[in-house]
Amino acid sequence: MKNDTSELGFFVLLAKLGSLSATARELDITPPAATKRLMQMEQRLGVRLVNRTTRRISLTSEGETYLAQATQILADIRAMEESVSSSRAAPKGLLRVNATLGFGRTAIAPLVSAFAQRYPEVDVQLQLTDRAINLVEEAYDLGIRFGELPDTRLSARKIMSNRRFLCASPAYLKRAGTPAAPKDLAQHRCILHRQNDDAYATWRLSKGRKSESVKVRGSLSSNDGDVVLGWALDGHGILLRSEWDLAKYLDSGRLQVVLPDYTLPSADLYAYYPSRQHQPAKLRAFIDFLAAQFAS
Repeated sequence: MKNDTSELGFFVLLAKLGSLSATARELDITPPAATKRLMQMEQRLGVRLVNRTTRRISLTSEGETYLAQATQILADIRAMEESVSSSRAAPKGLLRVNATLGFGRTAIAPLVSAFAQRYPEVDVQLQLTDRAINLVEEAYDLGIRFGELPDTRLSARKIMSNRRFLCASPAYLKRAGTPAAPKDLAQHRCILHRQNDDAYATWRLSKGRKSESVKVRGSLSSNDGDVVLGWALDGHGILLRSEWDLAKYLDSGRLQVVLPDYTLPSADLYAYYPSRQHQPAKLRAFIDFLAAQFAS
């Protein structure tokens, strides 16, 4: 049983590279040795794990099952070792963080600066992008996003509550009138924020147990949150934005809430990370730091 872990690693590498010769080069062994190793695994298990061709290999259904469980077992072993080694040590090592472009630049980057001063042995690599990301495949330790991600492989911690509102400038409302019901939005100029594949032109409003979706339209749209916010301040129409973005403009009166009796789907802030039973000290420290900063 002593070679079980190395066999798992061998098979995961083989599946990744798709070639016995490439796997042999990576492990610095001969191709015949790699072939023999695979054959011994299959003989011991009593099943064929791969289909072989002259150039490539493909996994059988048994091979797919073996790969999935091998990947999980190796991840659990790494997590266990990180937990044991980090439980007595200060947070250290490389931490790869992904955040959205605008929010990452204005809110997360300053917090990374403060975190780096507190934990000088942690090297933080902050990547900012508004495209959809796959934390596992792109090897990020942490993703910071508004709203829930539909990836069951991830764990999440809520960092901040963040409601959404409809708003417009006093000048626009004076000129175009104030909507009294969701159906009135169809007669208004709306500013559209395009994000990934979201249904950006459909707004869902709720009041009590009643919920309705309204198809809105407008002549201005952008994938940048700061841009659409600026257009709303300039009086171009009604905008759907989060409490985080709007707070200071609502307080100053430069923007006013539209349809205040209705609620919209929230945009709570979450920290997402690959699902593990044991978090590395560097990741645990960073998430705790974020939560404390936003709470204050």
